[in-house]
Amino acid sequence: MQLRNIAIIAHVDHGKTTLVDKLLQQSGSFRENQRVAERVMDSNDLEKERGITILAKATSVVWNDIRINIVDTPGHADFGGEVERILSMVDGAIVLVDAAEGPMPQTKFVVGKALKIGLKPIVAINKVDRPDGRPQEVINEVFDLFAALDATDEQLDFPILYGSGRDGWMAMAPEGPKDQGLAPLFDLVVKHVPPAHVDDAPFRMLGTLLEANPFLGRIITGRIASGTVRPNQSIKVIDREGKLVETGRVSKILAFRGIERSPIEVGEAGDIVSIAGLVKGSVADTFCDPSVDTPIQAQPIDPPTVTMSFIVNDSPLAGTEGDKVTSRMIRDRLFKEAEGNVTLKIEESADKDSFFVSGRGELQLAILIETMRREGFELAVSRPRVVFSQGENGETLEPIEEVVIDVDEEYSGTVVQKMSERRAEMVEMRPSGGNRQRLLFHAPTRGLIGYQSELLTDTRGTAIMNRLFHAYQPFKGDIPGRINGVLISNEQGEAVAYALWNLEDRGPMIIEPGWKVYQGMLIGIHNRDNDLEVNVLKGKKLTNIRTTSKDEAVRLTPPIRMTLERSLAWIQDDELVEVTPKSIRLRKRYLDPNERKRMKGKAAEVA
Repeated sequence: MQLRNIAIIAHVDHGKTTLVDKLLQQSGSFRENQRVAERVMDSNDLEKERGITILAKATSVVWNDIRINIVDTPGHADFGGEVERILSMVDGAIVLVDAAEGPMPQTKFVVGKALKIGLKPIVAINKVDRPDGRPQEVINEVFDLFAALDATDEQLDFPILYGSGRDGWMAMAPEGPKDQGLAPLFDLVVKHVPPAHVDDAPFRMLGTLLEANPFLGRIITGRIASGTVRPNQSIKVIDREGKLVETGRVSKILAFRGIERSPIEVGEAGDIVSIAGLVKGSVADTFCDPSVDTPIQAQPIDPPTVTMSFIVNDSPLAGTEGDKVTSRMIRDRLFKEAEGNVTLKIEESADKDSFFVSGRGELQLAILIETMRREGFELAVSRPRVVFSQGENGETLEPIEEVVIDVDEEYSGTVVQKMSERRAEMVEMRPSGGNRQRLLFHAPTRGLIGYQSELLTDTRGTAIMNRLFHAYQPFKGDIPGRINGVLISNEQGEAVAYALWNLEDRGPMIIEPGWKVYQGMLIGIHNRDNDLEVNVLKGKKLTNIRTTSKDEAVRLTPPIRMTLERSLAWIQDDELVEVTPKSIRLRKRYLDPNERKRMKGKAAEVA
């Protein structure tokens, strides 16, 4: 059977996973009466909850006796490493662009990578039924983007389709016809994407995706570059330099058939398959016949830009909610994650009870923390910090991001002012239709940590911000941080409603009555710029006097909900987020007030 390997790449929320649903449906991968979840490729719980794709996944459909392997990719820049790896598995790409928003930063990032390795893209303008859709202008923007990314003449001569992934149709014109469904897209893929290129050589495959299976053990997915592989065949694994990692036997070969993975007897060159049976081989390693000595070159991965400390939880409540609390368990889990996710970098501290985890952005690290807490881990994490670099002249360089903000015209002045306070430089400002402005900035990554929630507050929830790593540039200078101090508990116990009610004039609370608190835990935001220690355990003194004026009803203002992402962005360098399977608590790094004063004095001496 002939093969075509294709990736669907687009910005977050432009409709990739929904389109894959319809491709599977219309190719006959589901029975008519089969119940299938919406966005079937988003198999992970967090993906379903947040409506975003986090992990790249493969599937396949058969169209006119030709098998089309489709790889669904994440649209968020923090998970861009997934996209960079899978491009080596495909021979073509469908670039999906929203008919109203046009090409966005993540589109630019992935398309740049795809064009560089010579893929010939198909451009699909999605959501043409949107009332603010502008398909013809978007096509011009896509062409300008390709030209700016140094596309060849052949790549610039891209075919265009218009349609709606949600409604399941694509056509050569925005108005239709709609009755052909996605047949025009299937036919174009078969015609435009070259058949899978194979070399005449023994078996070789580059490991691209890694997962753990409770029954089969370690499963590695990749595209077979040459030769064939069968169950029980002896193979070896070599790393990027050609050094031997391990030798072993293939216990099982799985191929993607619709939404299922089925065992097959032979994996042939050009197909995307998963193999099980090896215990050490990882992403970017070459799985090959014992006679092969030269590894397949893996695509280089962009460096991480943000780092956080993962620390063993040492609070008084440690171990009361989770069952995985030791540094050895946290270490094993982090290194296991780094094996499959090449964009993560893990370093152990000298005292062995904390780890420096570096990644592409706060969202990527927050997803890792959320996954760990659901697995039963307890840990404390620090505020994200940017990864600095040294220039040729010894100067400090910091990561700069390209930031695109779509905002209503009335709020654009506030956004420009806030971004300039964060050392951002405005590059472009233009109308984007519907009384909205599109603002383009180059901003330091450290200035953007925690800005998302502030932006939504400033713009009444109407702004959309997209970020993408741009380059390393000279240090931009100090950026003002949080202006409010915090309210800190000075005792351990359960918070009392009466005490919280009496403290309300000091500032808003972030805990509720009945919550367990301990010395050094943050319970609220102070109205002023200094930290204040308070007693939240103090109950009402009982007397034998009963009057209406004496018995004041305790009516509390609802507390501020501190989600994981909001907590990470809000805390300062001397504070930590304590993460357990049931709770997210904020605390000072040093719980004892005397130790806090001593460490503050030391920091002042160093400064």
